Amino acid sequence: MSATGTADASEAAERVALDAAADLTDKQRRILSYLREHAADRTYFKSRLIAEDLGLSAKEVGANMSAVVDAARDIDVEKWGYSSGTTWMVTR
Repeated sequence: MSATGTADASEAAERVALDAAADLTDKQRRILSYLREHAADRTYFKSRLIAEDLGLSAKEVGANMSAVVDAARDIDVEKWGYSSGTTWMVTR
């Protein structure tokens, strides 16, 4: 694939990700943005820690994660564990 083809494919993937995020609420967009920003640094995220960083409750994060999981096109978000709160595995 040429450099132009690669750039076009990357732009198309970004448009799809943005289109999916357009249907999200503000809280859901904030959670998705947070996960995207930190996915390069970490793999596992606890709901309560996401909540602390975003000024939400862990319950709010958990209630909104199914929409975030469905909308995330550029990252994979998977429920991973439940010990001392829900943990999410996020990979690129």
